[in-house]
This record gives sequence, C-alpha cells and structure tokens, in this order.
Amino acid sequence: MTISSSSHLALADWRRQVAQLYAGLRADTRPGPMRAVAFRSARDRLFGSHPSSAVPIDDRRDFLGLAYFRHDPALNLRATFEPDPDAPPLDVPRSGEGPQIPIVRIGWVSFTVAGQPCRLSVFWLNEYSGGIFIPFRDATSGHATYGGGRYLWDSAKGADLGSDGDELVLDFNYAYHPSCVLDPIWSCPLAPRENWLTVAIEAGERLPASATP
Repeated sequence: MTISSSSHLALADWRRQVAQLYAGLRADTRPGPMRAVAFRSARDRLFGSHPSSAVPIDDRRDFLGLAYFRHDPALNLRATFEPDPDAPPLDVPRSGEGPQIPIVRIGWVSFTVAGQPCRLSVFWLNEYSGGIFIPFRDATSGHATYGGGRYLWDSAKGADLGSDGDELVLDFNYAYHPSCVLDPIWSCPLAPRENWLTVAIEAGERLPASATP
C-alpha cells in the first residue's frame, strides 16, 4: 500500500492502521501469549515503517522494536464501569509545551492486582473528537517505565480492548507509552495523580533495559 506524502493524509492513515490493529486484536481468539506476540510484532512493524510513527525518522532504519514485559495472564482484567456523572472537569498537564489538556472524569473502574485493591478514573477527552481515556502510573513508573505514566485506553484513536455491556476490558499487557517517550517533540497528556497506582504493573510496554536508570 502506498502512503501519501501529505502529512495530514499520512496521519489519517496512521490512525486508521492503529484502529485496525486493535480491531484485529479484539477479534483474535488465540491464547493470550500468542495474541500478544502477533500484536506486538504488527505494532513494531508499523512503528518502524510508517511516516507518522513517533519513532524519529533517523532512527527507523535501525529500529528493532519496542520493549515489553513478559505477557502476564493475571493482568488481563475485567472491571465494571461505575458512572460518576457529577464529576467536575479538570485539566491534565502535558509532557512538553502547550496548555493543559481538558478532560472530565466519567466514572471509575475497580479491580485487584496481586491482592491489592485498585481503582482508576475513566476520563473523557474533550480534545480531538472525544473518547474514553485511561492513563495511569504505577510502581514501575520512573524506572522500568516512563515516569509520566502509560495509557490503557484511548478510544479516540481506536486503542482499546473493548467492552461488554458495562464491563471494560483492562488488559495491562497492552498498556503503552505516550509518543513523547520516543521523541520529545510530542507533547502528551500525563496521568493525573488520582490514577497513580501503588502496585507494580509489570505488563505491557516498558523502557528498554539500556534506558532504565
């Protein structure tokens, strides 16, 4: 497939391919580790070749793929969405320049990791075209993973594992870093303090071993 030289058309194609990648993941019925390997391989190919990839263009020729934790079936979770219709809007900081990003908490999800109760706010993005957004930090943030947190859901870009009625799929094996981790020219929303978990989420994307302190 030929990708347009127009930056706008290329970005539209990037978002389309990301959405297709996640649609394929949601439809994949193979065992968890096989699904993860297939998804990560396809995602790495996209990041290493697409003109709208966050990987800097000078680094793409030698790009060998992103770094990931080993797949952990215990971190493939389901949680009932608990609406919070009266929550006030808030702004979250960016990793770089630009005004804070307006979001609103639409509810919560509660779950347990390693016997520890956890709860995350579920946000709605007021920028782009809207969408459910679940960023988080955890005990790996700042050493094994980016200090500003990772993303679990971003449905504005089609990056989500889906839902069944009021139950959201929270598979941390697909948690991923914001684009600013790959290139600081991107200014990405950071996880607000209410979504800082004290437990270690050792699943999903991580920093390369050479990049950890």
